[in-house]
Amino acid sequence: MRRALAATLGATLTLVGLAWAGTPAEGTFPAENGRIAFAAENPGFQIYTIRADGTGLRRVTHVPGGGASQPDWSGDGTRIAFGRERTDGTSDVIVMDADGSNRHNLTKSGYETQPAFSPDDQHLYFECDCHPQGIFVMRDDGTARRRITTHGFRGEADSDPNTSPDGGTVTFVRHKVDGELQALMAVDRTGDNLRRLVPYRREVAIKHDWAPDGEHIVITINADYPHGRSPNVATIRSDGTGLRQLTHYAGGRQGAFAGSYSPDGRWIVFRVENLKTNVFRLVKMHPDGTHRTRIATLPFAPRGIDWGPRP
Repeated sequence: MRRALAATLGATLTLVGLAWAGTPAEGTFPAENGRIAFAAENPGFQIYTIRADGTGLRRVTHVPGGGASQPDWSGDGTRIAFGRERTDGTSDVIVMDADGSNRHNLTKSGYETQPAFSPDDQHLYFECDCHPQGIFVMRDDGTARRRITTHGFRGEADSDPNTSPDGGTVTFVRHKVDGELQALMAVDRTGDNLRRLVPYRREVAIKHDWAPDGEHIVITINADYPHGRSPNVATIRSDGTGLRQLTHYAGGRQGAFAGSYSPDGRWIVFRVENLKTNVFRLVKMHPDGTHRTRIATLPFAPRGIDWGPRP
């Protein structure tokens, strides 16, 4: 993960619009279920969408270079935001229509990624690998940028901004030692009241998501197979208590990675991978771990999975 030290970017990210206190970004909000978006390497990373019954797989980006990653649906289901990765290690935030048309580059500095829409679809939260690194917010035209967090560990990052459905809390993954020590953090939308929800030793994956009712958050623990432990999907209450493991892979050869809740709140979509056979499955289950159902078996690993609303 890049950790750019471009001091000149500080001027670009001047804290414009400090008085703005709009509703924070992403999460899954109550709506009728639509298509599922994800990124996959084939051979470079691109964005795909698929119906929840496994039909209609569609590639919606054809981005050269490093490719496209971390898709996020707008609240009305008409747009997708994603991070465009360049071969030189820089990146941009792009917004496009759901079919891949009408693309707009919202950032020009080359250090922004992992965008997430606000519930009103008028703002985007994103990770900035600037100096100092952190989570920022901007309008959906790329203006009025404002810092939310400042990362404190040299060479590491805050990533994957999400919000509670009521807009009061922003959650994100803080990396202390990348691939080994990663915690789920929370902060008020003003940037105040920083707290840790899941400890670093759980090695939380970048992708996490709030339930539409705001009661729980779905996460992945042991994301990078630390010490041979397999990744698994789990949920916590919104205050960080009550960690409940929903999948139980072991041995370090198979694992499960959380995607998101469905907009109606009845399902969690996730990836199951078998490193020995190189087989990847897109799967859904109820939030208590029951009624596990395969959506599709894929020739590539679906990453950054986000279940969108029906437009």
